[in-house]
Amino acid sequence: MPLSADGVREHLRGVAVGLLTPFDDAGDIEHEKIRANARALSEEGIQTFLAAANISEYHSLSRDERVAVTETAVEALPDDACVLAGVGGSTAAATDLVGAYERCGADAMMVMPPDHTYLHEQGLLDYYRELDAATDRPLVPYVRGFDPSVDYLADLTRVDGVVGIKYALADAVKLGAGVAAGADDVVWVDGLAEPYAVSFWAEGAEGFSAGVSNFRPEVGLALFDALEAGEWERARELRNACLPYQRFRDETGADNTIPGAASVPAVKEGLELAGLHGGAVREPIRPLSPDQRERARELYDRLDDDIDRLVD
Repeated sequence: MPLSADGVREHLRGVAVGLLTPFDDAGDIEHEKIRANARALSEEGIQTFLAAANISEYHSLSRDERVAVTETAVEALPDDACVLAGVGGSTAAATDLVGAYERCGADAMMVMPPDHTYLHEQGLLDYYRELDAATDRPLVPYVRGFDPSVDYLADLTRVDGVVGIKYALADAVKLGAGVAAGADDVVWVDGLAEPYAVSFWAEGAEGFSAGVSNFRPEVGLALFDALEAGEWERARELRNACLPYQRFRDETGADNTIPGAASVPAVKEGLELAGLHGGAVREPIRPLSPDQRERARELYDRLDDDIDRLVD
C-alpha cells in the first residue's frame, strides 16, 4: 500500500538517499546489489529513497530498466520506507512511466529536471498538471538546470499533487523567496546535499538529499538531527566534514572541462570503500582514473576520521 500524501511529506523531512545503479563490467544491472544497498541503508535509519534518480544514472537507463530498478527498491525495503521514482521525458513517455511505477508500488514521483533546450515557465507548469492528472501519487518536482522566477516556484507549489520540491539551485535567497511565496503544505528539500544543508535550512528547507550520506548515512542523519534541533555549530561541523569529498565530486577529471564529471563514480567508489556496492558506470559517465581512486581513498579516510570524532 503506497504512502499517503502526508506520509510522503513526512518522509521528505529527512535525508533522501539516492539508490545508485551498480553495473557489471558488461554494463548489465546487478539487482542483487541494489537490494543489498537498500537494505543496509534502511538498517542504518534511512527512510526515504530515490530510485531511477540522477545519481542512479537515470539518463543511461532504458524505460524498462527504470521500472525494474524501482521495483527492486520497493521489494527490498520495508513497507514504511518511502520510494520516489524518477520521471521525465515527453508528457506521453512520462505518463507511461508513472503508470508503470504505480504498478510496482512507488510512493511518489520525482519529476526530473527538464532536459529541453528551450523552456517556458507556463509550459512547465502545464507539464506538471498533465502528470498530476495521470496519477493519484504525489509529485516532487526537481528544480535544477535553469533559473526560474520566484513566481514560477510559487505557482509550482500550487499544482495539485505537488507535495514537495527538490530545490537544486545554488541560490539560497531565491529559495527563501520561493518558500515565502509558496503554499504552506509543500516541503522544500535541499537538492544540493550536505554542503547547502545549513544555509538552505535557514531559508525554509526541511530535508536534504544525500551526498556522502549515500554511503555514510550516519553523518547525514546526525546533520539532520542537528538542524532540526537548531544546533547550528554542530550542524556546521558535520557539514564541513562532508565538504572535501563533496568538492571532489564536483571535479572535471582528466581530459575534460565539464564540472561534476566525477560525481557519480566518486559516490560509487565511496559505496565500495564503505563495504557497499558501487559497480561500474555507463557512458557518458567515465570511471575514476587510478589517481582519482587514490584520492577518493584518502578523502574517504579523512571523512571516516571526522565521523568517528563527530558522530556517536
